[in-house]
Amino acid sequence: MSLAPDINSHVGSLPTHIAIIMDGNNRWAKAKGLIGGAGHKAGETALQKIVEHAAKRGVKVLTVFAFSSENWRRPEQEVGLLMRLFVHALDKRVAELHKNNLRVRFIGDRSRFAPLLQQGMRDAEQKTANNSGMTLVIAVSYGGQWDIAHAAQQIAIQVQQGKLDPTQLSSEEFQAHYQQHIQMSDIPPVDLMIRTGGDLRISNFLLWQTAYAEFYFSPLLWPDFDESALDAALADYASRQRRFGRTSAQVESHHA
Repeated sequence: MSLAPDINSHVGSLPTHIAIIMDGNNRWAKAKGLIGGAGHKAGETALQKIVEHAAKRGVKVLTVFAFSSENWRRPEQEVGLLMRLFVHALDKRVAELHKNNLRVRFIGDRSRFAPLLQQGMRDAEQKTANNSGMTLVIAVSYGGQWDIAHAAQQIAIQVQQGKLDPTQLSSEEFQAHYQQHIQMSDIPPVDLMIRTGGDLRISNFLLWQTAYAEFYFSPLLWPDFDESALDAALADYASRQRRFGRTSAQVESHHA
């Protein structure tokens, strides 16, 4: 699969693949004087609404940053709460997603999770694997730098085993081998990256997969990001011309 999206993506189109950094749960709770993980619980409710709306709008893939590799550094109490919410989501939400014909995928380093959670992820993927609706990709214990390093490690193993001769690899062949080991290698690259919460950074999320993505930053804290906010992001995306290194004239000529 090519790193760049198809040139046929143009003004007025709907993104095939949306990725969201769901930021602002703790700030939302603090602003309302709430404690005990209320922000994360509200964020889980917001996610449910956005998943449903994205599927209705015809988005093919929605990837969400649920738990980064850096989030393990957070206070133990907060990490424990997030794990409990995760278990609850696997127990309840996966059944709802399956009922609505959605697929579930997980990306990231699962080895740090308890065996029960790892099994729950595998069960969710297997249960929904044959569904034909939108694919929901949940990034857990994920980091873009980890993803790239892991792919490089897999290539190094192939070289060590004598399956690849590094002196004979052209840049095209290298990318082909490298690409297949990147997370979501079978899924189209990200078209639209959304970050809520007002910060203007991507926080080590999908560094490879967003090479040609359009970025949209919302000041809304994640629990306040609703269906109308997603529609605003989609409208903004539809107004942009995606050139992928070409000139505007070339793009316009291609679609004439």
